[in-house]
Amino acid sequence: MSERFTKSMARNIYYGGSAFFILLFLGLTFDTVTALPERDNRDQLTEEVARGKEVWEVNNCVGCHSLMGEGAYFAPELANVFDRRGGADEATFKTYLKGWMMAQPIPAPGRRKMPQFHLTDQEINDLAEFLIWTSRIDDNNWPPNIEG
Repeated sequence: MSERFTKSMARNIYYGGSAFFILLFLGLTFDTVTALPERDNRDQLTEEVARGKEVWEVNNCVGCHSLMGEGAYFAPELANVFDRRGGADEATFKTYLKGWMMAQPIPAPGRRKMPQFHLTDQEINDLAEFLIWTSRIDDNNWPPNIEG
């Protein structure tokens, strides 16, 4: 091998490295796409879940809360709120969420105040269905602690 680094050597390294990383990227993309149906629960999407996501978006819940690590960290993570507050019982969670939403803002000193959104019973039920659905997604045990 010569002691000089030539243009053709640099070109070969560039093309070889580019080809390697493009193939690696394609392989990882294929692996992710084939693994997703096992990890998410898209087969359990309902109209209520879709309407609940719309309630989530229209009221900008992500502006304060995070969901599976995405969003603001001002208020608690909500990906596992069903597990925390519902104890795997949907009726209990829906009752809890309705009571919590109707009680806002809680006048506790030193506590961040969540606004009163004046949601209807149907909107609260749809939001609960959305949060129940998100809690059933395989998110590798996120968040790291139960309280989010």
